[in-house]
Amino acid sequence: MATGFFWDERCFWHAGGNYVFTLPVGGLVQPQVAGGLPENPETKRRLKNLMDVTGLSAELAMASAPPAAWEDLRRVHPESYLSEFKRLSDAGGGELGRRTPFAAGGFEIAALSAGLSIAAVDAVLTGTLDNAYALSRPPGHHCLPDFPNGFCLLANIAIAIESAKARHGLGRVAVIDWDVHHGNGTEAIYYDRDDVLTISVHQEGNYPLDTGAIGDRGRGAGKGFNMNVPLPAGAGHTAYLAVMDEIVLPALVRFKPDLIIVACGYDASACDPLARMLATADTFRQMTLRVKDLAQDLCGGRLVLVHEGGYSEMYVPFCGHATLQALSGSSIAAPDPMAETFAVRQPSARFDAFLREVVRDAADVLAPGA
Repeated sequence: MATGFFWDERCFWHAGGNYVFTLPVGGLVQPQVAGGLPENPETKRRLKNLMDVTGLSAELAMASAPPAAWEDLRRVHPESYLSEFKRLSDAGGGELGRRTPFAAGGFEIAALSAGLSIAAVDAVLTGTLDNAYALSRPPGHHCLPDFPNGFCLLANIAIAIESAKARHGLGRVAVIDWDVHHGNGTEAIYYDRDDVLTISVHQEGNYPLDTGAIGDRGRGAGKGFNMNVPLPAGAGHTAYLAVMDEIVLPALVRFKPDLIIVACGYDASACDPLARMLATADTFRQMTLRVKDLAQDLCGGRLVLVHEGGYSEMYVPFCGHATLQALSGSSIAAPDPMAETFAVRQPSARFDAFLREVVRDAADVLAPGA
């Protein structure tokens, strides 16, 4: 029994279109030599490299997985969307939705990314592994059933959940999304259902601009089973831990899931170019430890982390390494090279007090029956 790490070199080969940062080249937007979207392979590849260099990889059960089958994809995405994605991919690539370009073979790589998530969930549910991490790329938490956006082409986590329900009779699932951007795709897929609790902790008004409000609680049978915790920019380490302690963990206790999945983005870090939060590598370590400990009590330790965003090539590897060290219980650390700087840059005591009020207010709004 061990912690699994599911990855595949081919996922690093996913390629985007002619962009500079998040803007398509054209008009007054000039191309650049090292252009492209912020979602690039280097953050993920450098995480894997750092694990190899420190020796953490040797303590994990490393594996690849087959791509998600058409039947698995169709449980979440309509046939028309999948067929058009496959057609464009076979024709040399293209773009669907918003900021989701792909090259030739992009469909197969996206299916492989979803397949890594499926395999991680399968291994944990069957008891082959204690817990697992899927280094999925392209990411998935923004993808709607028929509209990809935010670099996400297939809804990796939802595909893995529905596969597990079909194959293993999986019951209640809790999805915690601590990517800095709202998990609008996962929310939309489960908005009317009470068997999947979705919790998104994100920077307020970042991306998407029109989703992620605290009052969006679900609909019909799903009322109360969707939770959004929008935080103001600059929230930082203590605010994230307060959200975990006062909102997320109590919600898990009430829900009593059979499996916990984390949409594990690292773009809330203080170095990220797409957000303005102040989380550190230790923030992700501490959040992982909290969820791991509670999963042991609630669902026999069944916990899967699926990689989402995070766009600092320098810092994502350290955040990911801290997370995987906590998940696996390893003694192998990669000391945070920015720890001293970030200790100084955390919010002032006055702002910290304000943030605690924000968290308490959110906890009251999201309480049962509210």
